[in-house]
Amino acid sequence: MKEIDTRETGVINVIAQGTQVEGSIITNGDCRIDGVVKGNLTSKAKIIIGRSGKVDGNVTCSNVEIEGTIRAESLNVSDLVFLKATANVVGNISAGKIAIEPGAEFSGNCKMNNQRAAAAAAPQPEKR
Repeated sequence: MKEIDTRETGVINVIAQGTQVEGSIITNGDCRIDGVVKGNLTSKAKIIIGRSGKVDGNVTCSNVEIEGTIRAESLNVSDLVFLKATANVVGNISAGKIAIEPGAEFSGNCKMNNQRAAAAAAPQPEKR
């Protein structure tokens, strides 16, 4: 069976408001959560947690935009974490970049995995 790349088709996985999912979700494409997910959420693309969205579990993805609530041990995001003004996040964030609007609530630790900063800090070979 051929795997469909949702980034090419424009399809977005949606957990609508009023829907509750118990268990882990793994997807290759974008995902929008307006309902409740009790379990880990993993995507190779972007995850959007809408204003009414709630996630109780770890999140792993390339980009995440949060307007709702996340309770997690860890958020592992390879590129950008964007906390909107209505976001409420409890957990440790590991990300390439982070943007936080005034009003967002965040409780936890944040570790930046900026590739350029890591390369600049790495020991350079001695020039002869």
